[in-house]
Amino acid sequence: MRAAALDRFGGVETIQMKSLPVPELGPDEVLLRVEAAGVGVWDPYEREGEFAKMFGQKPRFPYVLGSDGAGTVAAVGEKVRRFKEGDRAYALALTNPKGGFYAEYAVVKADNVSPIPKKLTVEQAGAMPSDALTALRGLDEILQLKQGESLLVFGAGGGIGHLAVQLAKRMGARVLAVASGDDGVALAKRLGADAVANGRKCACHRRGRSDGSSVGRYARERARGPS
Repeated sequence: MRAAALDRFGGVETIQMKSLPVPELGPDEVLLRVEAAGVGVWDPYEREGEFAKMFGQKPRFPYVLGSDGAGTVAAVGEKVRRFKEGDRAYALALTNPKGGFYAEYAVVKADNVSPIPKKLTVEQAGAMPSDALTALRGLDEILQLKQGESLLVFGAGGGIGHLAVQLAKRMGARVLAVASGDDGVALAKRLGADAVANGRKCACHRRGRSDGSSVGRYARERARGPS
């Protein structure tokens, strides 16, 4: 298969097109024929070897980047029951020892694979995993958001923010959003935010800093109904 791979960690010059073997499929893994791969702002960090240091992993070269991707299931391991050949799926491959999605094929653990929802294109699904999981963990595990609570989302028109708006609404929260520009405001409204402010026209971020809040994170208050 063709892949964008590294022979060593470093700058952008280390990324080279190579012909590599298709990764070997394990019993609890899924082989995806890649049709779309997400480009993350963290890619340079991984490319420079910082993820390997952070997670204490010994890298295997050639090293294939690409933590997010989507495509068609080409094969499944003998223990996999949720997927079959031909299924449309997306997956997360962050620090995957068998390589990422900057290749024609990728092997990932079945637990990290999900079917592509009918309303999403393969490109949308391929760009979603890391941002969606970040938003979900922030709401569910960190904030422990409950039905009927109010949530303030800064950056509601961004990658993580626009997913947080949708997830919070599905969790039954009242969502207050701050987005940049008229297009960001329109997106947040379309995604279901109960109230939206344009961050370029209000002092929302400045006020947030003054009371100890941080721009770009989620804050919640235990409030019931409109104030």
